[in-house]
Amino acid sequence: MKKKTWKIISIIFILLAGLWFIFRPEKLFIDKTVNEALQTPAGKTQASKILYQSQFHSGDTFHKGKGTATVHQLENGKRILRFTEFETDNGPDVKIYLVALPEIKKSKEVTKDNFISLGQIKGNKGDQNYEIPDNVDLNKYQTVSIWCERFSVNFASASFKKGN
Repeated sequence: MKKKTWKIISIIFILLAGLWFIFRPEKLFIDKTVNEALQTPAGKTQASKILYQSQFHSGDTFHKGKGTATVHQLENGKRILRFTEFETDNGPDVKIYLVALPEIKKSKEVTKDNFISLGQIKGNKGDQNYEIPDNVDLNKYQTVSIWCERFSVNFASASFKKGN
């Protein structure tokens, strides 16, 4: 083959690899299921008090989400955001955000005001736990968002209501 043909093939390969890295199309077809119990740091299951609870709803017509978001206060004082019977779309860079809004109507609202990241989502299906830092005021950060950082899209959200 000619040198020019190799250059074109190389450029196409690099472009395709870059597009794959950005969009991660395999995530559309692969689910990651998590099945965590509510546990103490020592690994023992313990009683907790429910502070807030809400149902997830889809972020838009394309990105779906369902399940329950519950904030538990453990006996040791730690607060845990727990997802149960949770399902959402998978994506390339999905994070859990606590957002300083009473509810999320549009994706652009999520990062407009204050938000706190609880880190990378553990899986797009199943029961999972996220520790809430001690300094987070849940009277201010009232909504949880399943947020795709790469594309600035809210996959699902749940607005907290007082528990029992």
